[in-house]
Amino acid sequence: MSISALQAAKVACEASGWKLSNLQLQKILYIAHMVFAGRQNGERLISGDEFEAWSYGPVLPSVYHYVSAFGARPVGNVFRRIESPAEGEEVKIIRDAVKSLGDTPPFRLVEFTHRPGGAWDKNYYNGLMGIHIPHDDICAEYKTRFPDAERQPAPA
Repeated sequence: MSISALQAAKVACEASGWKLSNLQLQKILYIAHMVFAGRQNGERLISGDEFEAWSYGPVLPSVYHYVSAFGARPVGNVFRRIESPAEGEEVKIIRDAVKSLGDTPPFRLVEFTHRPGGAWDKNYYNGLMGIHIPHDDICAEYKTRFPDAERQPAPA
């Protein structure tokens, strides 16, 4: 079961105590999505929206536009009308990502997502917007970053 981009953003912002900027939120959601896909044999954490390769790294356009009014300031609770997702592995992965990365400076998160040979790097073209990052590239990035990580067995 995957969740929507705005549900994922709501979980992440709540878990941070409303301290994440839009840029931090985008990178943390990308990393959570990559880790979830890697651990769950390619299943998507976030459905209905594709990450795009923007100049500062992977971005979910729907989330970006929804919270863009905050600029570089922490994203406030603009998610009151967004239904909270059911508790599950998706929510746990997002909360874990926020716990691990929520205090990381934005430029460090950008550096992490700009890894040479990573999914963003393979799909970013300077000055072009709207380039989707294929989910297969995200899964491949997980495998190269975490080659010894455990993966869940495929469902029978």
